[in-house]
Parts: sequence; structure tokens; C-alpha cells
Amino acid sequence: MGLIERPVSWVALAGFMGTGKSRVGWELSRALALHFVDTDKLITRVVGKTIPEVFEQEGEAYFRACEQEVVRRVSRLDHAVVSLGGGTFIHEENRRTLLERGPVVVLWATPETVYQRTKHSDRPLLATADPLSRIRSLMTEREPSYRQGTIHVHSDGRPSEEIVEEVIERLWDWADVNAAWGEDSDGGEGERAAD
Repeated sequence: MGLIERPVSWVALAGFMGTGKSRVGWELSRALALHFVDTDKLITRVVGKTIPEVFEQEGEAYFRACEQEVVRRVSRLDHAVVSLGGGTFIHEENRRTLLERGPVVVLWATPETVYQRTKHSDRPLLATADPLSRIRSLMTEREPSYRQGTIHVHSDGRPSEEIVEEVIERLWDWADVNAAWGEDSDGGEGERAAD
């Protein structure tokens, strides 16, 4: 096995539900030869309930507490691409923990795209008479938090492979800038390896 050339050894994907974090995250982890961690799936495995069941039986506050603990744990990992739940990055402590650990890529999509991608799901926050209006208001409310991410990429109408290519290219730019500033806290993987 030769050296794998990658811009980072840890990255998180944030953004609203339905923007493609799980799909892009999984493909990104394959492209960078890193482990893939989906925080929502991790919570369901640990708690032993689906997220709708957690919301219904334990309440949103309990779910957010679980999420915060998961963020603390995944931020200690090495060699990982972490896909975050849609609400994870809007909480200040989570945001700070994640941004201190490494780059956070925020995926964006229009409310209409999000609605098309999520309309057949059982997402608790969309259990309303007018899910599209709910998506619009939640996206507006969360936008200032999402804007604090490191890198921003639009996923509307684009194949996941193209999005992954852009993310990797932007991660290289980010790593090069950090290396130039001497802030590379990534164990040296932020530099392009020579043959």
C-alpha cells in the first residue's frame, strides 16, 4: 500500500436535511480512503431507537443531548468523514467543537429540492400540514449558523460524484492555505505528498 494523497484526515459535512450529506459523505470517504461516520445512524445504534421514536418518546432535548455527546466523540476520531444531522451544526457548542477539530463543509440546496428529497421520509421536523413552508422557515432560521462553516458547496441538480470532486478540490485549497499559515493541525496530511 502506497501513501494515500489526501488534503485532510478528518472532515465534517453539515447542512440542512436533504442536502446530500450522507450520500456525499459516504462517497467522499471512499475517495479519500477514510472511515465514514453518520451521526444520526450512530445515535440510533447507541439509543436503540429510530430518530422519530427518540423525538416522540424522549423529546427533542434528549435527542440534542445525545447529538452533543456524539459530536464530542467524533471530533476525537482520526481518519474520518463525519456526516452530521441537519440540526447538529446550529448549536453553538457543537459548532465550536467541530470547527476546532477541522474543516466543516456545508452543503446547500433550495427548499424545493429539500422538499422533493424528503417528502416521503418520516422526519419529525416535517410532520406538519405544510412541510415546504416549514423547510423554508427552518432554513432561514438556521442559515446564519450554517454560514459559519469552512467550505460551502451547492448540491442542487448535481451528481454526487461532481459534488465530491468539488469538495476535494476545495479541501486542498483549504489545506494549502492552512499549511502556508503554519496552522496545519492535521498531522502533516494537509500537504500534497511527493511520489
